[in-house]
Amino acid sequence: MSFESQISNFYEKLVVDDLAKRSELESTEEGELIDIACVALNQLPSRYYRYSVDMAFYLSAPEIQRMEDEVTKAVTYAIAFVQKNKKAQ
Repeated sequence: MSFESQISNFYEKLVVDDLAKRSELESTEEGELIDIACVALNQLPSRYYRYSVDMAFYLSAPEIQRMEDEVTKAVTYAIAFVQKNKKAQ
């Protein structure tokens, strides 16, 4: 097992979950979704963990809500950014 497979960024899961909830992206190609995720993640801080139970245990409900709100804003920005730049090409 490699080192990098043992750590994760909590925001990655939140971004993927947010993208999955957006019905307007249902017909979006996987490559474009990945671009959107990357742009969104670049707008967010890193929050690394080794075991997901650690994050669930140590985050308060208000902190999780704040993080989800940040993700919503970052994904909304990323969608507009990727779609604008896609049209410009």
